[in-house]
Amino acid sequence: MMESLPLAGLKVVEFTHMVMGPSIGLILGDLGADVVKVEPEGGDHTRRLLGSGAGYFPMFNRNKRSVTLNLKTDAGKAMARDLIDDADVVIENFRPGALAKLGLGPEVFRDSNPRLIYCTAKGFLTGPYEERTALDEVAQMMGGLAYMTGPPGRPLRAGASVIDIAGGMFGVIGILAALERRHRTGEGGEVKCSLFETAAFFVGQHMAQMAVTGTPPSPMPTRISAWAVYDVFETADPDEQLFIGVVSDPQWKAFCGEFGLTEFAADPGLAANNDRVLQRDRVLPPLRAMFAAMPRTAIIARLEAIGLPFAPIMRPQDLFEDEHLLSGDGLVEVTLENGDKTMLPALPIEFDGEKPALRRDLPLPGQHDAEILGQGADT
Repeated sequence: MMESLPLAGLKVVEFTHMVMGPSIGLILGDLGADVVKVEPEGGDHTRRLLGSGAGYFPMFNRNKRSVTLNLKTDAGKAMARDLIDDADVVIENFRPGALAKLGLGPEVFRDSNPRLIYCTAKGFLTGPYEERTALDEVAQMMGGLAYMTGPPGRPLRAGASVIDIAGGMFGVIGILAALERRHRTGEGGEVKCSLFETAAFFVGQHMAQMAVTGTPPSPMPTRISAWAVYDVFETADPDEQLFIGVVSDPQWKAFCGEFGLTEFAADPGLAANNDRVLQRDRVLPPLRAMFAAMPRTAIIARLEAIGLPFAPIMRPQDLFEDEHLLSGDGLVEVTLENGDKTMLPALPIEFDGEKPALRRDLPLPGQHDAEILGQGADT
């Protein structure tokens, strides 16, 4: 473990649930901040979600301490104010205005804690939609991402909470920028991140494509690729698909040489990428036939030897056994509430060659009440 984490000494109080807000606290906690998660009595309801929500709490709440407070009582609100008055950063992602109604909005602490950085994670930034409630899926649908992901007429959300997590990442960027400003001015401030604007940022490349070409972008399954070989291919084992990308003219030359594609290599009409794109219907069928007769491991070895981009198509459960993640501390061990242990992805950052590690296991609800609220020894 790194001896000196970048955010060591930073005090963070987190009033969050689900994914977007907790992801902010996760990143700050992994980077060394002391993150106190404030949960309702009985614990964050995210702990009890089923189905696709069952992994939310264990993935996004390591390296945090937990206290439980009843914010509907005067005593609970008073303890929350004490925590915030002693904090560098507050994170919250409840419905618009919820904490302000409890007397815990950012304006309350401008005099008592002028260095406080107050981060609000919401569905929308300032504008006509700002009071609406949003979800990751709402943002993907409204922001055009679902339209671009699915086939025409069948909008499809991405296969993970990408907008929640990316929105949280933008929240962290805003917090770190506010901390740098505080170093210069001594004053905190308010940071707001959102789902909808994050989704819009993600599809900005497609908006720019429309502006440049004058043609509306097609959904990804029917798009015209920028490269001729940029596809998923079947291999000798139908369960072992492989993505291959040939994204430059030198790569095309190396690709043809390695796989004995002498006719393609000798054709000047295929030497330039844009010409190959226009002849995809000619190029791809013989490649599909060739790869369908080869074991995936053999194809990978040859692609890796010539430095071409490739990716075996994997499932989330396959990553538990991924040799790269396992050898490079890419997974950290946490303990689930039922006592079972599992390995989950580490923060994808290295400092001086090391990834931030687990300092605090997943907390039980209110595990640190006594330690943090001054009621005695840690429970």
